[in-house]
Amino acid sequence: MAVPQPIRIKIWIPSESPALSNWERERLMTAVDEAVSKVSSLLSVRRVPDSLLLNRDINKYCKFIWRNSSTVNHMKCGRAKENYRFESCLGVNIPDEHLNGCAVYPHPEDPVPTVLRPEGTGVSDTDFLLYVFTHSTEKCRAESSVLAYAAHCQADSEGRPLAGTMVICRDSLRMERYTHDHYVQTVIHELFHVLGFSKDLLSRSKDCSFSSQAGADCWSHGQAISTDETGQVRLYSPTVIRAMQKHLNSTHTDLGAPLENKDVGSDGLSSHWEARVLQGSIMAALLVEPYLIRIDPITLAALQDTGWYSVNFSRAQSLVWGEGKGSQFGSLSTCHNSSTFFCIDGALGCHYLHFHKGECLTDPYLDGCRIFKPLASASECWNKKNEESGTNDGSGEIYGSDSRCFISNLTRQNNSLSRVSVAGHCYRHRCTGKNKYQIQVKNSDWLDCPAGKSVEVSGYQGLIFCPDNRLCKYSDLEPPTSRQKADNILNVGTSIESDHEEKDATRSPNLMPLSLVTVSKPEILVSAVLSIMGAFSLLSAAVFIYRKCSSARLRVHAANESPYINQCI
Repeated sequence: MAVPQPIRIKIWIPSESPALSNWERERLMTAVDEAVSKVSSLLSVRRVPDSLLLNRDINKYCKFIWRNSSTVNHMKCGRAKENYRFESCLGVNIPDEHLNGCAVYPHPEDPVPTVLRPEGTGVSDTDFLLYVFTHSTEKCRAESSVLAYAAHCQADSEGRPLAGTMVICRDSLRMERYTHDHYVQTVIHELFHVLGFSKDLLSRSKDCSFSSQAGADCWSHGQAISTDETGQVRLYSPTVIRAMQKHLNSTHTDLGAPLENKDVGSDGLSSHWEARVLQGSIMAALLVEPYLIRIDPITLAALQDTGWYSVNFSRAQSLVWGEGKGSQFGSLSTCHNSSTFFCIDGALGCHYLHFHKGECLTDPYLDGCRIFKPLASASECWNKKNEESGTNDGSGEIYGSDSRCFISNLTRQNNSLSRVSVAGHCYRHRCTGKNKYQIQVKNSDWLDCPAGKSVEVSGYQGLIFCPDNRLCKYSDLEPPTSRQKADNILNVGTSIESDHEEKDATRSPNLMPLSLVTVSKPEILVSAVLSIMGAFSLLSAAVFIYRKCSSARLRVHAANESPYINQCI
């Protein structure tokens, strides 16, 4: 067998695409190129040996097929349809040069065919062909929150997708609030969908083609997706189970990864992870600010278990949400309790990655559970500009690139406010070791802040609580200070949103294959949330000083994916 090599993804702009301005084209292709490069660094395949050629659909070009098994031309086309014109994929006409030829056999015993279309030249050096169509489609017009959507078109004999179409809604491309990183994240999300992470493809993937021990981890069709004893639909495959066990620090032998229960199709299946358990994953249904989203090991494990890819797990990003919390983490029986990740109604605290102040909120995907979502107004501790709009409550806040959110009721000793409620505040931090750090409050020296404990600060009353296993632990978690939202390569704006359902659509910040993402504005951009320690989130319920502003929310909905079709139009 050929040794797997990084997947070669070729981008093709269909002839139907309307002309883009130089700015639009640069914006789109810069993001697509970066996304494709990232995906290629993650996934390897047994490469297509020659030029990639797609199949034509015999049911589209053929009027009838010879069915008599005793004839020479058994199961070949006997007569062509007069109105046959082209093959298509999600509204895009596939060029004839990308397609195999097709022919008819007018007589059942004559092996000499009449060629309808000659064989195309194919696309060289390509393992997956992505048609990128930028247009104001009917779906885009009907659902203004949809940023993009996608679907896979064809697969090879082993089921691996070979081609797909991603539709970028033209109007959203013109919106400056969507940054370069938003589009990169969206394209990656959509690419993962069309390459295998969709309910349709996951339910058809099987074996252990790239297993280190031949035959050791093989599993067959129908075994991948099942329902557990609580009614939660889960993806059960060898690498996914191991990844879940490692992430949650559990020895549970049947710990599948849960699929979302809110954006399901008629078959009851979703193409996204359950938000309560895998918040912050690139394949969650709500996508938020790019630097809060992770290309996580569990998503990569799902792609590995399709049997089509060899995955470079060394490039996976840390998934902080729920790490080490056991097999019951995120279940409906536990998520309503205040904990280090979930919170209680009305509380103010910190987003679980500590880049933002947060408010305890829910959303349609959380089943009533609540998490700390970033405040829309000046919530970013890492943004120095927020210092100007910070509260003047004597809490000693400092904003800047090295500042993080801490739960605190700190106030100056001479402050007229005798009592300050517990809430999230921004203070500087610096690492002194793994899970070890110091903090600095305005006009204070650097102080050791023991993880999991609290500290007092000279000249202040109250305490600062030091989060455990959050700060100075993950080397790949950084705020976007070096390339802030408004200062991206393409100099575009800030916010994102998303939401919808079809073959795969991405709403505002994500493009998804066979699923769709839209943008809505009800809640805060950051969907993953962290709660503080249980006792402290109760105390924060009384604080309403911080007002929640409307924010962008990205929802990624999987579309009803169409099964693989051998097409020729």
